Amino acid sequence: MPMEPDQAIPSTDRLQLILESSPVGAVLPAIAPLQLPDWWLAGGAVRNTVWRSLFGQDCQLIINDFDIAFFDQNGDRTQELAAKEALTLHFPTYQFDVKNQASFARWRSGRCSYSSSEDGIANWLHTATAVGVRLSKQGEWQFFTPYGLDDLFGGIIRPTPAHQHNPDAAAKAQSFLQRCSQLHAVG
Repeated sequence: MPMEPDQAIPSTDRLQLILESSPVGAVLPAIAPLQLPDWWLAGGAVRNTVWRSLFGQDCQLIINDFDIAFFDQNGDRTQELAAKEALTLHFPTYQFDVKNQASFARWRSGRCSYSSSEDGIANWLHTATAVGVRLSKQGEWQFFTPYGLDDLFGGIIRPTPAHQHNPDAAAKAQSFLQRCSQLHAVG
């Protein structure tokens, strides 16, 4: 079977092509100057942008907010609020959720602490959601893909290892399927 033209492009290049012409591409350059340590834009903004690109307007998953994870062991809530305020001033019609993964256990009771932003993102509910992008200080795109990109590009909703039997992951998967019938839940 011949490859589709997009499939011949390496996955991270393909991801960048999709994201840079979307609101994600506009927001990324505004996050970098905030100098949040070890930051990544991840979650639904990335996932939903890719799925809408792949499956078209019939896929009703949209960007609800921009999830920005960072890690500062000595940080406090003021960093989160200041970053959210700065981004909201720049993009008043967008919603931002800025969270220090070092303090995750404080704002999600019963959860463990994380050792890095990557550790936090790798423990998000689904593999296709656990994809991070950011710009280096030189403006180059960087990617964090602990589970690869096959599930994201394949429209597969799969729980991450930490959430294999989590009812929240199953409920979220069902909500994705209701809004985008081209997706497939696995695991």
